[in-house]
Amino acid sequence: MHGITTIRGDRGRGVIPRPTTAVTAVLARCLFRALLAITGMAGAGAALAMETGSGGPSIAISLADRRLYLTDTDGGTRSFPVAIGRPGVPIPVGDSSIQRKRRDPTWRPTANQRRDNPALPRAVPPGPNNPLGKFALDLGWPAIAIHGTNDPESIGTRASGGCFRMLPEDIEAVFTAAEVGMPVRVARDSLSGGAPERPASQPVKTVPVAVPAAVKTAPSSPPPQPAVPVPPVAIAPPVPSPAPVADPRCATVTAPLRRMICDVPALALLDGRARGAQERFLAGIDDPAARAAAAYELIQEERRFHERIAALCWIRSGTEGDPAVAAAAQSCLTTALDRRLSDVAERIATLRGGTRMAGRP
Repeated sequence: MHGITTIRGDRGRGVIPRPTTAVTAVLARCLFRALLAITGMAGAGAALAMETGSGGPSIAISLADRRLYLTDTDGGTRSFPVAIGRPGVPIPVGDSSIQRKRRDPTWRPTANQRRDNPALPRAVPPGPNNPLGKFALDLGWPAIAIHGTNDPESIGTRASGGCFRMLPEDIEAVFTAAEVGMPVRVARDSLSGGAPERPASQPVKTVPVAVPAAVKTAPSSPPPQPAVPVPPVAIAPPVPSPAPVADPRCATVTAPLRRMICDVPALALLDGRARGAQERFLAGIDDPAARAAAAYELIQEERRFHERIAALCWIRSGTEGDPAVAAAAQSCLTTALDRRLSDVAERIATLRGGTRMAGRP
């Protein structure tokens, strides 16, 4: 047989075929190629594992989307809106991780924040006035965290001091899923993939069906209906806004927050309406002692409002020097003063419940 050499055993009991040199070379090449293919498949599998599964649960934040993306252990991703740093405030970008989880955190303003606004307290304990909300996830960057907020309307805007704010229910979900050491990446670009959001419901497309001419009939006109008289609808007159009362301190005030309110007419109008509601309420109190006590409560309420909003809107000396920062601060302050009108009304209603008013027994 061609290519086969026969070798007899020592005792001649059988014939054992053995490949020649050419056949051996062919078999070696085939075996080598098979090993290469197996190695390449293993390498591709390892690369895919590194690309898709090495990170595990993680958090990504897009400054462009103003959203936080939470990847769970099963690979599913949930997204939540966040508030990011206001204009002029540096926002960390890159990779970090969760260093600590805090439930009911205490907010301690940084040295820079206290230097810019000496009226800030050294610490704010847990409660409704705490700007961190009920949950906080401290990151590897100094004084940067993912946390809740006591100002839900700021979510989705540029309003923070560099941290990432979330709605109370959203931060609770992220806090529950997060673990210390979980990687966090902050990116400037969009992470949504650019897919436009579809409306909740799509209109149903109707396809016209051709009707034979023999089947078509002229539309029948409906019989005339008697006219039904429509009764006039009474429209309630709009509730007038409280007349504004100017702040007498505007001529000499120097505090940055009060100065901004006095210098911007729209802000002064909102502040004047809240002030007018308070003064009319105090003027209607018959008992002098009760009037003084109510006035003290309102003054303390205004002071707490100023301290919180000065930090929230990042209003400090020099804010007006940067047009972009000043515009952001004024927008933030407009929202806060507009909400203050309803807060003052609620506070007055509470005080009125325990105050002797003029004309009342």
